[in-house]
Amino acid sequence: MDRRNFIKSSALAAAALGVTPYINASNTDEQQLDKADSPTDLIDSAPVLQNYAATSICVVFSVTDMANGFVEYGLKPDLSDAMKVKSGGYRVTDMNNEVVRVRITGLRPATRYYYRIGADRISYGGGYSMKILESVTLPTIYSFTTAGKDAESHFCVINDTHAYWNTFDALSKKIAQLSPSCVIWNGDACNTEETIESQKRIFIKPKISQDGYAANIPYLYCPGNHDLRGMANRNLENVWMYRQPEERLSRDWDLGRNFAVRMGDIALIGLDTCEDKLDTNPLFAGLFNSHAYREAQTEWLRHALKQKEIASAPHIVAFCHIPLFDSDPKHNPGDIAPADSDPAYTHDYAIWQRTCANLWTPLLQKAGCRVIISAHTHKYRFDAPDGSRKWAQIVGGGPDIKSKKGYPTVIEGLVKNGELVINVHNIATGAIKATHTFKAR
Repeated sequence: MDRRNFIKSSALAAAALGVTPYINASNTDEQQLDKADSPTDLIDSAPVLQNYAATSICVVFSVTDMANGFVEYGLKPDLSDAMKVKSGGYRVTDMNNEVVRVRITGLRPATRYYYRIGADRISYGGGYSMKILESVTLPTIYSFTTAGKDAESHFCVINDTHAYWNTFDALSKKIAQLSPSCVIWNGDACNTEETIESQKRIFIKPKISQDGYAANIPYLYCPGNHDLRGMANRNLENVWMYRQPEERLSRDWDLGRNFAVRMGDIALIGLDTCEDKLDTNPLFAGLFNSHAYREAQTEWLRHALKQKEIASAPHIVAFCHIPLFDSDPKHNPGDIAPADSDPAYTHDYAIWQRTCANLWTPLLQKAGCRVIISAHTHKYRFDAPDGSRKWAQIVGGGPDIKSKKGYPTVIEGLVKNGELVINVHNIATGAIKATHTFKAR
């Protein structure tokens, strides 16, 4: 199924049912799964490790009642040395009846930590009337390893999952098999999310067979255009935390989705291409501000590439949702004002992002970036470097595991004998579709 037909069919089916399309209507086992999803305990999900970094990590999980959550972590597998970190920052802890978000800081680079999660059920009757009714600590002990120049140089990329549970189940199983240091979720995890319940269903409680898909393998996140759409997605940080404030300059305070992370011999650079339609498109009523956001990321990128741990990496790999190159002259480059339509182009939305390419790729190329991994078109593609463009582009596959053309992919990157080897796994067949090798810069 191509990208446009996927969006149309999902929207039409949802409109006919009178509901918001947050899942694929073809997932016929959804109602049966919902019956087993009635919350009975205070904590009703495994933890999700977010924002892989050298000295910090974010732990997120779902709760069913007003609670303050916490994480106990340490260097010993039995947690006999455990320290406890509560959700929220200074002054007051966070009370939340949906999602607990805990940020752990002060960690050692390239170090394995062990942890478990817990929460306090809270009765709140006002500013002078609150008490803890019970404290719950789950027995399961998980682990994670922080980033850093001594970490294992091994990542995986998934994209355009669009809440296709069968596909996400297969992707998570492949990732568990490959066991990378981290996973980059390269956008369009969502469709159009209006409620935090639907966001939790996607990121924290997905309908897959593997419990705790991100409990031991940390994730990085590059949003896609669909991850901006819907009232709930305007506050995506409710389920996917912003990055550590200390990781960016005060000028870049709002750029909580960008990342520049050193992982062994690889520097991972995350960029947000934002919407696939112009801010001036009447469809969005002037309520989007993508252009200024892209320009702000340019200055962030300029600074990030000069950081010692990034500039010294033998390999630089960039990630963004919408491709930054397309050789087809009929493919809309995303800057057709004012409303994205022109008879010269086959689509009325961006197939690739010329504005972002003009802003970011000169900086990436000068820094020695050899490959940019993108998504969005629901079809695997490889664009080799040419005379002026020194970087290759790898585009991930689509959300439908039954599709022959747009099959889902896990893009795996690892360093062997000093070279970056990228394997593209076809999840529909289980075979490696392609392997691309890049020399150190």
